[in-house]
Amino acid sequence: MQTQLAHEYRSRPEGLEAEAILRKCVHCGFCTATCPTYQLLGDERDGPRGRIYLIKQVLEGGTPTHSTQQHLDRCLTCRNCETTCPSGVEYGHLVDIGRKIVEEKVPRPLGQRLQRWALRTGMNSGLFAPALKLGQAVHGLLPRALADKVPAPQEAGAWPAREHGRKVLLLAGCVQPAMMPRINHATARVLDAAGIQTLVAPGAGCCGAIRFHLNDQEGGKAQMRANIDAWWPQVEQAQVEAIVMNASGCGVTVKEYAHVLVNDPAYAHKAARISAMTRDLSELLPDMLPALAPKLRGQADLGLLAYHLPCTLQHGQKLRGGVETQMAALGFKLRTAAGEAHLCCGSAGTYSVLQPELSTRLRERKLKALTQDLGGEQPAAIVSANMGCMLHLQAGTGLPVRHWIELLDEALSQA
Repeated sequence: MQTQLAHEYRSRPEGLEAEAILRKCVHCGFCTATCPTYQLLGDERDGPRGRIYLIKQVLEGGTPTHSTQQHLDRCLTCRNCETTCPSGVEYGHLVDIGRKIVEEKVPRPLGQRLQRWALRTGMNSGLFAPALKLGQAVHGLLPRALADKVPAPQEAGAWPAREHGRKVLLLAGCVQPAMMPRINHATARVLDAAGIQTLVAPGAGCCGAIRFHLNDQEGGKAQMRANIDAWWPQVEQAQVEAIVMNASGCGVTVKEYAHVLVNDPAYAHKAARISAMTRDLSELLPDMLPALAPKLRGQADLGLLAYHLPCTLQHGQKLRGGVETQMAALGFKLRTAAGEAHLCCGSAGTYSVLQPELSTRLRERKLKALTQDLGGEQPAAIVSANMGCMLHLQAGTGLPVRHWIELLDEALSQA
């Protein structure tokens, strides 16, 4: 694609990066076939190719409008288009740049600004856990839209106390310890059963994705630097072999620290090291199989489990088939929905709050596939690998929605 950057963007790193990405696009339109919002709305501007043109126009000096902003806002950043694209267009990076530039040019209405401020700050503050407990206490009195975001309280169980020679760092996350603490504790117990000790650095918090994708990119970068600082002593001294993510949304972000901080002279080298050491929890499974399989003793037969593969795992991290293959090797029966496995469930971080109508339509479509398109057999539960997807799906179904590590932890405890 030919581009002619406006003068104001020729000296900006993000302008040059966007130009390089745009030049890879050959207008083929394959991306529209796998874009969830294009499938729902049928508007070229609500597909990757149309959004690419909108961003191109702005970079070439065109004046963006609220309509431009709206079409970019409607993007889930699921990156399904990247998996489909034959030319290697890094659309996820491009849309982040486009949103930032449009945000600079198009002031949002007060209501939108307040809503985004609340999401950026509320999910990363010390008030989140108390507010969640209050919401759980008065759950029945909350409006349906808010009640759907408040999960039932969980008992996390004990954190393993044994020490092992093999050690990993785990990012606890910003809201997961309060909303779904069982996931982190289950992770530590399963790793313990495989002879791996799980450490949590006290200074590590939000991965930075929420602020970054809500156009507070500097705030997101500050959180990324804080995590790097928290992890660096153990990384530099080679005390840990990996930094483990059990939320695929966090995993794809931390793996991109190197990209986001490439122009930061104080952190570029450290960020590259951190990204290289980051592993989704599923990437550890093959190495753990020999230790875990003998311990299960047939306890993995939980019936059919419908597996929702998060976009951040399959499109963002390019990890597809690992959970299904390794869990099957341990005796679990996971099955993905035929024809729908590649599509987003509509959660997409804060998307379900900011775009509730589209998000709900995508969830209904996904749940139909997960419960009706599995060859006639009804699943006993829905399984995923990302807390955001789990919370979103659970609001639309009576079936339990669990992280796969929770099921593995329970099977090990029963055995």
